[in-house]
Amino acid sequence: MHKTLPDEVARRALGAAIADPFFSVALFDALPDVVFFVKDEQCRYVVVNQTLAQRCGQRHKAALIGRTPAEVFAHPFGQSYLAQDMAVLAGASEIEEQLELHLYPNRDPGWCLTRKKALRDAQGRIVGLTGISRDLAMADKKNPAYRKVAAAVSLIHAEYGRALPLAELAAIAHMSVAQIERYFLRIFHLTPRQMIIQTRVDAASRLLQGASSVADIAQACGYGDHSAFTRQFKATTGVTPSQYRQLALGRA
Repeated sequence: MHKTLPDEVARRALGAAIADPFFSVALFDALPDVVFFVKDEQCRYVVVNQTLAQRCGQRHKAALIGRTPAEVFAHPFGQSYLAQDMAVLAGASEIEEQLELHLYPNRDPGWCLTRKKALRDAQGRIVGLTGISRDLAMADKKNPAYRKVAAAVSLIHAEYGRALPLAELAAIAHMSVAQIERYFLRIFHLTPRQMIIQTRVDAASRLLQGASSVADIAQACGYGDHSAFTRQFKATTGVTPSQYRQLALGRA
């Protein structure tokens, strides 16, 4: 038989006493580098913070309430975010620290780390979802290990077009694999693998504005498999390389 722990009792008592279950939204409104939202079972916004409203080109949060991402964001980004939400609501997966390139209507492209989690009722049924997207923070150059890790970063930036095993990055930084992973997170707020993805997608985004074929760009950015490149690019940006090219060249 399940025994209710004291901390569970305290949480339930506090939860029952709070008049507004979304009391934390006012705190998220004060964070200009964090997007926060709650959505219902139909993927419609129920709660958003001011940062999300502003980045969608709206002055007031009410403009987003009751609308889905497909109705808020331009095609095809909105459809991609909607599909992501539906997967979470279906219980297929939850999203943790996913590196994404967000393209908001009123700001330059920006890298974010996104989390999405299903919300459940007392019986365990999924009734909605909540999530945050945090702007990728600046590197902590004051960290004593910055100079060592910077050597690995330079290698990533110079040779992202080939396989870069974690052991090789660790060796050039004179660290163990465990150490370099730990220091990457502390200094850059990314894992080494996420930095490789970021560097490759940045490079691909630039190349897609030229005349090179998608297959050639995939090869140049370290993807021997065209389909693997397309999957990674879409997972990170919300659009396929071909769609990105059309948007970048103003043909969408």
